[in-house]
Amino acid sequence: MFTGIVEELGRVVEASPTRLVIRAKNTLDGTKTGDSIAVNGACLTVVQKQGDAISIDVTPETLRRTNLGGLRPGDPVDLERALALSDRLGGHMVQGHIEATGTVAALTPDREAVIMRFNAPPQIMRYVVAKGFIAVDGISLTVVDCNSSSFTVSVIPYTREHTVLGNRKIGDSVNLETDIVARYVERLMKGDSE
Repeated sequence: MFTGIVEELGRVVEASPTRLVIRAKNTLDGTKTGDSIAVNGACLTVVQKQGDAISIDVTPETLRRTNLGGLRPGDPVDLERALALSDRLGGHMVQGHIEATGTVAALTPDREAVIMRFNAPPQIMRYVVAKGFIAVDGISLTVVDCNSSSFTVSVIPYTREHTVLGNRKIGDSVNLETDIVARYVERLMKGDSE
């Protein structure tokens, strides 16, 4: 479980179809082999730690559902360690289970903030509501507004400076995870186990 509060921007050192090697500083303190870590919002397992770098295996399913397959050496990635029971829940409950990718559709300055519009598939938009939570590349954000095919969020300067959102351009792919509570409520309302 994660909070969607990015701890650090890491850097991809190596990227292959089966493994990522990522360099970081603070996020790796206390991290060991077998730990979960969110990379651009995707919950992955640390398979090796060497100094200031970790190796993470990626599966074909992860590559199908996320933007991780497009990473290249030097690319920044959002990193967050798994939540400890003693931690504050500063964002919202994020599982690190990416449901789909969306694309950056617009970037509109709003004083110091930037309103970012993301296009998203229908299976995502059914759970997106104004003033609800969404995780974009692992970042807990509040939805400003939405329609049947897109949603907006307001991104403050701090978030742009300390996450991958500061580097995103129109057309870029982002990882999306909706609020797990909304998905469970829908399932319960259907009254069946499909």
